[in-house]
Amino acid sequence: MKIIYGKYKGMKIKIINKNILKPTMSKIKKTLFSWLKPNIKNKICLDCFAGSGILGIEAISNGAKYVISLEKNFKIFINMKNNFLKLKEKKYKLININSLTWLKKKNKIKFDIIFIDPPYNNKNLINKTIYNIEKNKLCKKKSLIYIETNKNNKIKISKKWTIIKKKNTQSNKYFLYKKIK
Repeated sequence: MKIIYGKYKGMKIKIINKNILKPTMSKIKKTLFSWLKPNIKNKICLDCFAGSGILGIEAISNGAKYVISLEKNFKIFINMKNNFLKLKEKKYKLININSLTWLKKKNKIKFDIIFIDPPYNNKNLINKTIYNIEKNKLCKKKSLIYIETNKNNKIKISKKWTIIKKKNTQSNKYFLYKKIK
């Protein structure tokens, strides 16, 4: 896969364990980062269930101030780390941890943009992730959350968020929410 926009446009990202990972398709990434373009410069981002790290690298390529990427699978984490090492800057922190475990900890960081693209086989991960983000106040007012999931998964979002963008493919659906409360 390649970075599609920004400073690192064209940079190749290695994907391992294609049976486990389902990296965000180029078409979806183009849509997502066109949605984020006016909002991503100098923002602090969190990439839960980071996999290859492609969303975090794309965020840095598009001007994000800092990215924290969480990935629990050690082999996938090492691959992600190697992908990030191609960057000529240290605007990131990579953590080999279960995203829900990390989100349950008290963090002082408030994020502007959070990417939630968990494995599709666990239908409740998105709801648990959002619950922990809200419980531990990890967002600023007007923060954005990107969610990508299987078309059949049901998502429950509190009234603290409003949907600002939504799109479907044959097998996926993806959303951009903005915090309003």
